[in-house]
Amino acid sequence: MGRGKVELKRIENKINRQVTFAKRRNGLLKKAYELSVLCDAEVALIIFSSRGKLYEFCSSSSMSKTLDRYQRCSRYEAIDMNQPSIDGQFGTKELDQLERQVDASLKQIMSTKNKYLLDQLYDLQQKEKTLLEVNKSLNRKSNSTVGRGGCNDLRVLILVLYSVLIKLEELSATLHTSYRCRPAQLEQFFEPLKCSNTMQIGYSSEAPDSIAASAQDANVILPGWMHSL
Repeated sequence: MGRGKVELKRIENKINRQVTFAKRRNGLLKKAYELSVLCDAEVALIIFSSRGKLYEFCSSSSMSKTLDRYQRCSRYEAIDMNQPSIDGQFGTKELDQLERQVDASLKQIMSTKNKYLLDQLYDLQQKEKTLLEVNKSLNRKSNSTVGRGGCNDLRVLILVLYSVLIKLEELSATLHTSYRCRPAQLEQFFEPLKCSNTMQIGYSSEAPDSIAASAQDANVILPGWMHSL
């Protein structure tokens, strides 16, 4: 006489439940090992007991590699299920959804680009403020500095100031171009920078002409106001 059908439900007796878990767990681990050996299959088995204890089996060298492979396959299957076939025909609804996704991606890219440019602009503005303060101090000390042979240091500082102003103008032009291309609802957050490269540096008119000559020997393109130093 055969055994009757066993009803699947939680075993109430704690001891019987633990014994059954141990037997079924060992049998499952054995079956996983046999499947990997007989069929040359990559098998990964993870079991947590009711107390949270971990039991695992992996036929490959690393469980993480098998799990990564599983996640990649699951992601590809989800994409295939959610997206229509490339060879098939797109309906109006699918085209509208695709257009919204493209617009959202473009807005995100534009926002990231503008944030990066504004961060650069802020840094350059801070440098400009610092250099302007130095320029004010230099304007007060220029006569005595030139008298003590400080022309070279002054020339270097002037070149640094001029290069910073050039960078500010280039970045301002880039932001202005991006400002014209961005959506109308974002216009209130941006304002093109206005700066000039004609900043006057305090310097004595009695300075020698060797500064302009040394600047030409260094093949540096200087504005007209610097050749008068």
